[in-house]
Amino acid sequence: MDLTGHTALITGAGQGIGRACAEVFAEKGANLVLLDKNRRTLPHVAQALTGRGCNVIAHVIDLTRTRSLEVLIEKIMREVAIDILVNNAGFDKPGVTSKVDKNSFNAVLGIHVGVPFMLIKLLLPQMRGRRWGRIINISSVYGLSGAKGEVAYSAAKAAVIGLTKTAAREGGPDGVTVNAVVPGLIRTPTIEKMPEKYRTPIVEQTLLGRIGEAQEVARVIAFLASDEASYITGTSITVSGGWGI
Repeated sequence: MDLTGHTALITGAGQGIGRACAEVFAEKGANLVLLDKNRRTLPHVAQALTGRGCNVIAHVIDLTRTRSLEVLIEKIMREVAIDILVNNAGFDKPGVTSKVDKNSFNAVLGIHVGVPFMLIKLLLPQMRGRRWGRIINISSVYGLSGAKGEVAYSAAKAAVIGLTKTAAREGGPDGVTVNAVVPGLIRTPTIEKMPEKYRTPIVEQTLLGRIGEAQEVARVIAFLASDEASYITGTSITVSGGWGI
């Protein structure tokens, strides 16, 4: 999975799966554009990867501020040719349908669906013009199965699948592949804070009997970004240890 000569934009790169993607992509030789809202974690990730000899552009940004995102991406595209996009950034506002307010619901859809839509809208035309591109969107097992108390998150992650299939149809004729990765319970800062009473039942339902590691998801994402996956598009790959099958 040699990514030398390619430039990958990764959102939510300051921690969790996004950080793991940045590390794996750097190992594979890619140049990196890292975006995250977290002013504390992103600079450390960028500094560490730069110290390993990787070319890194990093920007702290609230991705949901559409105009600021447009301006930043247009600026970056004048500097580098982004040909890999990993839409990973997200957050959750748990709650059952009868109690979640509309603003919270829209906020979750905004980061998980609205931001990927905007980045695809901005980057897909150039990828199609170069007749090569890779877009990987991060969904969730909850996007396939739904989950009590996760109405916004489940809806958003289901919408990611539809966005993926549509973009794949649009990009396919010009050599751009678009796929989704569907993680299960993965060891991230958010999951580390999850009470055991919620984590334990999921682990018990996971065929491999353990929580997944962020690097295990990142390696699948790197595969989809590589020429090794040149004939895979419009699909979803579940990385859940067998949870949710």
